[in-house]
Amino acid sequence: MNKKTIWITGGSTGIGKALALKFANEGWNVAISARRESLLKEIADINANISSFPLDVTDKTKCKQVFEEIKNKFENIDICFFSTGTWNPKKEKDIDVEQIEDVFKINFFGTLNSIKAVEEYFKNKKSGKIAIVSSIAGYRGLPNSTGYGPSKSALNNLAESLYFDFGRSNVRVCLVSPGFIKTPMTDKNDFKMPFLKTAEYAADKIYDGLVNKNIFEIHFPKSLTLILKFFSFLPSKLYFGLIGKMTKYQKKN
Repeated sequence: MNKKTIWITGGSTGIGKALALKFANEGWNVAISARRESLLKEIADINANISSFPLDVTDKTKCKQVFEEIKNKFENIDICFFSTGTWNPKKEKDIDVEQIEDVFKINFFGTLNSIKAVEEYFKNKKSGKIAIVSSIAGYRGLPNSTGYGPSKSALNNLAESLYFDFGRSNVRVCLVSPGFIKTPMTDKNDFKMPFLKTAEYAADKIYDGLVNKNIFEIHFPKSLTLILKFFSFLPSKLYFGLIGKMTKYQKKN
């Protein structure tokens, strides 16, 4: 029986790295991509099932080239997991247009470049799964999130749109919405993160959702995400009041 293959972008740290090791330990071929080649090599050295393919997802041409390399090596690709992202809380508190453009360039357009690179392959194959990593920050607006939250909200909308477009070709599009996961990116946060989980916890939840379940959104931990989903249905005035109290964000006098 041929081994199945998954391509993971953002695979050098955090959730991407943990998921690469999870799938590799389950016997899958794993192609990992990120900008930092040295980190990719370290991960590939841990498990023989992992192969590294360095990539900057903001480069549309390179995205296509790398996917061709992955196809040539493994022939059949079953899942693509696009998790490249950036977050800098110190630069999110003001409207910094250049900063916001950089965030969208990586979080949204980097993901879109990756999807475009695999579009023809999956639509011709008429099977497979594409997972787009968003965040609970994409559910509704939050304080001090002028770039990250909007970029993730855009990914939520994109995933729903592509669900229909790829569905016509029998290709499943999934949205992954993690809560607070301990990674190098969330280590930058200067506030207490409720229901904080490990990257390995996230990898287990994502693996189960992609391999064993037929669902659109994989969100976790439920103790946090279900509360925020409830909040998303609240009238704006009530929502703003609750979030203001929870985050201790108050109007300036």
